[in-house]
Amino acid sequence: MISWSEERLARAALGGLLGYGAGQVLSLAAEAGPVEAWRLIKQGQIGEARRSAMLAWAATINPETIAETTEQLGFRFVIPGDDEWPPSLGDLAVCNLKTNETVLGGAPVGLWLVGPGHLADWCHSAVAMVGARAASRYGESMAFRLASELVDASGSQGWTVISGGAFGIDAASHRGAMVANGRTVGVFAGGLDRPYPPGNSGLIEMIAENGLAISELPPGAHPTRPGFLARNRLIAALSAGTVVVEGGLRSGARNTANWAAMMGRVVMALPGPVTSVMSATPHRLIRDGEAVLVTDSNDIRALLEPIGQVPELPFADLARPGDDLTGDENVIHEALPGRGAMTISEVVLASGVPVTRSIKALQSLESKGLAQADSQGRWRIRRQPAST
Repeated sequence: MISWSEERLARAALGGLLGYGAGQVLSLAAEAGPVEAWRLIKQGQIGEARRSAMLAWAATINPETIAETTEQLGFRFVIPGDDEWPPSLGDLAVCNLKTNETVLGGAPVGLWLVGPGHLADWCHSAVAMVGARAASRYGESMAFRLASELVDASGSQGWTVISGGAFGIDAASHRGAMVANGRTVGVFAGGLDRPYPPGNSGLIEMIAENGLAISELPPGAHPTRPGFLARNRLIAALSAGTVVVEGGLRSGARNTANWAAMMGRVVMALPGPVTSVMSATPHRLIRDGEAVLVTDSNDIRALLEPIGQVPELPFADLARPGDDLTGDENVIHEALPGRGAMTISEVVLASGVPVTRSIKALQSLESKGLAQADSQGRWRIRRQPAST
């Protein structure tokens, strides 16, 4: 049972105001402190044209009632200084994005949590996976696969998968983590007692029962469009890196990637079919150098885990058959036609290499699987090296 100090109650009250204007509330809390910020808001001493509206909103908020409801629902409200508060959220203190004249950003005043996980511990090694709600089968299957592999601790530390609990990529990521008995955190834009989207209520309940569901809004709060954008900053801040699996040109996943980049997190993107509109955001991020291309969980781990804790990925073998040929071998190989075959005499004529040397080079090419003779003694290029 937590102690509802004056500061904790003030932070809970400010959380109830975030639906009105997250930017103003968080900025005032950072400047004046949560207790003083709540006092100034209640008294209307906030020096802005819309203070009457905020004052009216504040009049409807009773922090003691929020505390009581939180306890009754079995939620917990954590604030900076608590053991469960992730230090990485402090990186948001200097981050802001402007969207439709609404300033989103700043460190949250507190977080409502439900679930058996320990947020600070789980976020010590966490990766965000985000993408389209209207995801393709390819995107959902890849998100499920990546998540299930990342949380698997065999051969490496298991990672916590963080996402937003929405349809599509979010849901596939959470499911992949839970199927593999791993850790997953869902970050939501409304009160935890109001699962959103309702169609995902079963999945959200599973997250709350087996992982962690979190929100910076108190019980009863409805999600809003600015709230979803503000939620994205939490997903990015709680993670060491963000993987964009799919997303159209106007995608919330791009917004999360922007937050991650602003805080110096690793941004990764999964390539997809060039014919799919859902590949637009990851491909653009890769094209513009804003994200690193990843194709599997090993790529992600190699970017996020400390050097030495994950096997180095092998470099692609750029060597081609024929790179080690001698002078005569190379000339003869180039002289052989792409189609059809040549007699010895035709090879000598085409290459300019004397008969004895041509025969020796052809025999060497045959041993290397690069040339072969037919039953009539005519020579041709062998497309595939011989098996050894």
